[in-house]
Amino acid sequence: MRRLLLAQMAVLTLLWVLALTLVLWEAHKGNGVLDSEPIYESVLTVAQDLVDHPERLQHSLRAMDRAIRAGYGTDADDTAFSPTLLLWHGDHLLYRSPNGAPVMHNSQIGEAEYLNVDGLSWLARTVASEDGELLLTMVIPGFQQMALTVNSRGYFIVPLVISLPFLILPAWWSVRVALRPWAKLSADIAARGPRDLQPLRGAPRHQELRPLVQALNRLLARLRAGTQRERNLIADAAHELRTPLAAMRINVEALREQSGQRELMDNLLRSNERATRLVGQLLRLMRSDAAQDGTPMAALALDSLLQDRLARLEGLARSNGVELELDCTPGLSVQGELESLESLIDNLVDNAIKYSPPGGVVSVVLSRVGRFARLEVWDEGPGIEAAWRDRVFDRFFRVPDQNKSGSGLGLAIVKSVALKHRGRIELAEGRRGPGLCVRVHLPLVAA
Repeated sequence: MRRLLLAQMAVLTLLWVLALTLVLWEAHKGNGVLDSEPIYESVLTVAQDLVDHPERLQHSLRAMDRAIRAGYGTDADDTAFSPTLLLWHGDHLLYRSPNGAPVMHNSQIGEAEYLNVDGLSWLARTVASEDGELLLTMVIPGFQQMALTVNSRGYFIVPLVISLPFLILPAWWSVRVALRPWAKLSADIAARGPRDLQPLRGAPRHQELRPLVQALNRLLARLRAGTQRERNLIADAAHELRTPLAAMRINVEALREQSGQRELMDNLLRSNERATRLVGQLLRLMRSDAAQDGTPMAALALDSLLQDRLARLEGLARSNGVELELDCTPGLSVQGELESLESLIDNLVDNAIKYSPPGGVVSVVLSRVGRFARLEVWDEGPGIEAAWRDRVFDRFFRVPDQNKSGSGLGLAIVKSVALKHRGRIELAEGRRGPGLCVRVHLPLVAA
């Protein structure tokens, strides 16, 4: 808006400069009034008839002087842009226009020439009467002096200063109206979510917007197709892997009971569990990234959800020698999707159990902070250095020198679910020396 307004002001100034320059040039092209022979003849004829009557001569020449100025397009009292009349009788000056140009003489009779008087440029032409006794000189300002006079008298600046305030409001209104379709298109695009790749609805009425909308729709179609291919690939791969992994586990368990290679079979089972976990995380990641998975949001009580999920994870914690603690503030509900929130809790508690040492305690705390429910999961593991705390949310990233197995998807899934529910996640130090605290803030359901 500002650039267009400034452009309009610049164009107005340029047009005004060009127009004024053209007027001044036209006024002086071909010497203007100096080439008008009838003016010279008329003034010299009157002067010859009244040369013996000075008072009548002055009165007549003053009237003719005003008429010449009026014909030249200037005010009768404005001598800055008007021709100056100088009438000579021999060496005696009979008449000089009031407040006109200084007294000057041409070097040649009948020829227009530029004269420099007191540092100012003038264009003058002198014509003699038939008997040669009277000389009439007409003087007009030179082009440079005319341009300087126009500027110094405000004829250049004043019209711009007067017109700009009256131009700003219409220019602003016209620019605003012209940009309204662009603003509407920008608002439609800005209102979309990061995963809304549907084409822009409706063809714009304005011809200049149609190529842009068509190009955007083609880009969105390519992105939508590529994203859908990726989701289908993850979903198909995960579903296809679950069946052979389950069959492998059943066969390995049967072989372990029948053979003496128990240690080998235990290793195979652990590998199977890791692959099964990875497949499950891929499925959860695919669901958390889905723009519209068809599952409606509902008000969910977090205390009940936490109690249910921790009860399901109690067996895992016991097998690792870890104790689970839960401290809940009752009555905290969020608008969310059940499966996604279950995945968030499971990943946080699962990670805390995995990295806590035997005999450690994993504390889960639910509290209220303003308009948000704050979920904290504390463990007593090695923690995460501050330098890696932003990177651990990247998919498939694992902290270097990590001695625990994993896929690097757990915290990526947690962050995706938190963002999907308009929440945020942060990492902090453990409460009892080493360890890690993961905090998730989710907006509460309005009362």
